[in-house]
Amino acid sequence: MLSLLDNGPTLCDGLPRREWMRIGGIGLGGLTMSRLAAARTATPTAIPPTAKRVILFGLTGGAPQHETWDPKPQAPANIRGEFGAISSSLTGLPVGELMPRTARWANRMAVLRAVVTGDNSHSSSGYQMLTGVPHQPLNRESALPKPPNNWPCLGGMVRALKQETGQLPAAVTLPEHIWNDGNFPWPGQDAGFLGRRHDPWLIHCQPQDNTFNVPGLTLEKDFAGLRLDRRRQLLDQFDAARNHLDRAPAVSSYQLHAQQALDLLTRGRAGTAFDISQESDKTRDRYGRSRYGQSVLLARRLVERGVSLVQLNWTRIKGKENQGGWDTHSKHCESLKSFLMPMMDRAFTALLEDLDQRGLLDETLVVWQGEFGHTPKINGKAGRDHWGNCFSVAMAGGGVRGGVVHGSSDKHAAFPVDGVVRPRDIISTVFHCLGYSPETVVHDPLDRPIPISRGHVIREIL
Repeated sequence: MLSLLDNGPTLCDGLPRREWMRIGGIGLGGLTMSRLAAARTATPTAIPPTAKRVILFGLTGGAPQHETWDPKPQAPANIRGEFGAISSSLTGLPVGELMPRTARWANRMAVLRAVVTGDNSHSSSGYQMLTGVPHQPLNRESALPKPPNNWPCLGGMVRALKQETGQLPAAVTLPEHIWNDGNFPWPGQDAGFLGRRHDPWLIHCQPQDNTFNVPGLTLEKDFAGLRLDRRRQLLDQFDAARNHLDRAPAVSSYQLHAQQALDLLTRGRAGTAFDISQESDKTRDRYGRSRYGQSVLLARRLVERGVSLVQLNWTRIKGKENQGGWDTHSKHCESLKSFLMPMMDRAFTALLEDLDQRGLLDETLVVWQGEFGHTPKINGKAGRDHWGNCFSVAMAGGGVRGGVVHGSSDKHAAFPVDGVVRPRDIISTVFHCLGYSPETVVHDPLDRPIPISRGHVIREIL
């Protein structure tokens, strides 16, 4: 993924800004025709789309099913936890009491209550949720990315499927990559075998800051016109060299991405999209002034301006229990009540309301998910541990039929009773809403045709 900051970690050798500024020369030294051909454009199997764009909430650490979409108020105290359930706008669907704003949107949402990864490790279960493919082996914590061999993430597939027009990329990740302790990035956050040119843009950012900007998306004052002219000349030279190369579509695509970078700098399109200061104080307050809340607002700005998929990774918060994430092995209920659920409930519903008021919700698919759920029993540290055997995912807008609950769990929200959904089914459903059949083909480095997903479309919620 492409990080547009000078400093800070980049995922899988993401390009620093210095390299980004060397526009025409990105990767030319290592360019070979075999690699270009291997990463050629997908062959789409089109169906009528119901969504033009997707916003994916990635609740890193796993949102607990008991306190959100699948409360069990009749269960023993060590199962149900401290909180009860409240009625929602959908008759027969109680939700956790810490999500009162979200409860008002339940009649316009589809809830999947029997999602299963069968994996209790963050990075390997997360890989499965982001790609739709089980990690090998399962239950592998701190599994490292291996881009040439990994399955592409959803954003990487979207970039391969979409015909980008030289403006913003089709997929962006905010406001940082997902990582385990020790700064080990999860696998499944890049374009994998599709090649680096399809990686989602990874924007490390602090949009809640008053001085927020994205370095690299505007020209610095000391950036001489001569240097920019040299980048144009280099692109022209590459274009001329194509007369001596096989005129494969992938070569044209490579040039397009270099030209895209130049366009962004010279025309300021990306800088405008990321200029959150254009939003009113009322709108910014509506989302909450946290890093995550303002990232959600930024996601709305990006999809308005043509980005097809924005992934919103929950960020750690210094000084908070469990580092401010959803990995609540201790003080679970305290963390949910004091900051996790208030932030999520506010930002999530602000986005739905904002999209709806702008006439965008019906064509924007919004997905709430984590990498797994949490254990039915509360542990000795007043926390819940990892649980990939049954958890919940929620979806709204973009062709999703509101007021639907698909699947059910047992009396402790521990195992599915019916309606089991696998991550590959969620991925297939997202592609379906975007207008791509799961049978749509991309090609791996050996030029073998590979379907973009092997899951089933969850038609019960459409």
